[in-house]
Amino acid sequence: MWQQIYDPLGNAVLSTLCAGLPIAVLMGALGIFRVRAHWAALLGLGTSFVIAVGVFGMPSGMALGAAAYGGVFGLFPIGWIVLNVLFLYRLTHEQGLFHILKESIASATADPRLQLLLVAFCFGAFFEGVAGFGAPVAVTGAILIGLGFSPLKASGLSLIANTAPVAFGSMGIPITSLQVVTGLDLHDLSSMVGRQLPVFPLIIPLWLMAAYAGMRGALAVWPAALVAGVFFAVPQCLVSNLHGPWLVDNISAVISMGAVLLLLRFWHPKEKWAADENDGEEAAPARGRSHAEVFRAWLPWLILSVVVFTWGIPSTQKLLNGISNPQIPVPWLHQMIERVPPVVAAAKPEEAIFKFNWLSASGTGILLSALLAGLAIGCSPRQMALEYWRTLKMARISLLTIAAMMSVGFLTRYSGLDATLGLAFASTGWFYPLFGTMLGWLGVALTGSDTSSNVLFGSLQTITASQLGLSPVMMASANSTGGVMGKMIDAQSIVVAGTATGMTGREGEILRFVFLHSIVLAILVGLYVLLQAYVFPFNLVTIP
Repeated sequence: MWQQIYDPLGNAVLSTLCAGLPIAVLMGALGIFRVRAHWAALLGLGTSFVIAVGVFGMPSGMALGAAAYGGVFGLFPIGWIVLNVLFLYRLTHEQGLFHILKESIASATADPRLQLLLVAFCFGAFFEGVAGFGAPVAVTGAILIGLGFSPLKASGLSLIANTAPVAFGSMGIPITSLQVVTGLDLHDLSSMVGRQLPVFPLIIPLWLMAAYAGMRGALAVWPAALVAGVFFAVPQCLVSNLHGPWLVDNISAVISMGAVLLLLRFWHPKEKWAADENDGEEAAPARGRSHAEVFRAWLPWLILSVVVFTWGIPSTQKLLNGISNPQIPVPWLHQMIERVPPVVAAAKPEEAIFKFNWLSASGTGILLSALLAGLAIGCSPRQMALEYWRTLKMARISLLTIAAMMSVGFLTRYSGLDATLGLAFASTGWFYPLFGTMLGWLGVALTGSDTSSNVLFGSLQTITASQLGLSPVMMASANSTGGVMGKMIDAQSIVVAGTATGMTGREGEILRFVFLHSIVLAILVGLYVLLQAYVFPFNLVTIP
């Protein structure tokens, strides 16, 4: 048994700087030196290993086990989701259906700003609800490319849009995971996140338009941005408070998209967005397409929505896990490491169990959807097998990158580097609601997942909140709501976006595109939580 050490150098500042070095190497290699993502990930992994073993005293066998565990987790379930979403996209593209899909979206509106709103914000939120783990960015990025957006903007804008729904993504997994590690009431957590987060769906649509078209272009379509935001935020708040975390994104996204489409039957911006302000050819409205052709183009995505939604229902998960759900303790790691106070209330061994739930995994549901969709649109089994092999070859570098990124995250967690960084945030006293929210942002940036960030820092948030006289529910929830703004800069999401839009090797450009947006939005979330902690009437919604 090895106990984590949070100040190995006897100086909190130096220990914190060492703990942050792997992140600095990874982000600096990507964003400043423009190193390709897989090499940047490997550099970050090497730095993590040296710091974990050489400075924090982690036994090398445990460090290797943590890195291997993270790498395997990166391939399954995350890589499994990405691979199969790309497979479905390539099937539709090879059958010529993506062009029809593009035309059908353009028939609702030829304005690229409104197309962006419908695809990246509304449609992306639905996919975050049913799948998560990068699937929304892969799907919406590919659709935006088909609508004429440049690869960089398709990637970056999809990442900015995929923020508001993240806390309730994958059928509410981030919130249910937060409940497990904190022991707080699930309904209280869902309600609090549903009171913190809905402010930001009111902001994100207009923010998204401004990131694409500038403030003047954004203000010209403010009615659509307002409708999309209001009709997402209100259901998000109501469903999370009255029902729970499971169907929040799905219901909110459908209502928001329906409201925008209804608005577009009666309103369009007075000023047409000029074609030369778009990044590609202006999408032409569908002409001469039969209803059958349009339906066939949308059929694969309808099948995906139905199957993955059904796959994510708790009763379906329970049934599939009952058939096969092997759980494998990781050698040299499982219950061999202890987290100790003040990160946890009492020292306890860290679990390291690889759950190979191959049948109930979201990626398996996506693969089944792709196979059913392929048959429905006329692909032969041989065509699908060949296309799957081509998809695997295309995504091999991205899968390696995702595996390396997750190795960094897992090694950071099991070595205690994450806790050292967390304690630095926790020492901010009166300003902790702001910095605790930023800790959630950092957790997602490190691990690529709001769920993982909640598992890493959920306990720390509740302990620190109790010590400072703050609401544990508020700060645990703030970890998740702050984390949603870190989703756009986590390496996993950037790699997925780059793969889906053909920007493999240019991930640093995507990071530079979204980085400032991520920081500013995370600070805004933190300021809102700060008001919620201390200022009337914001604190009226705080649960003790």
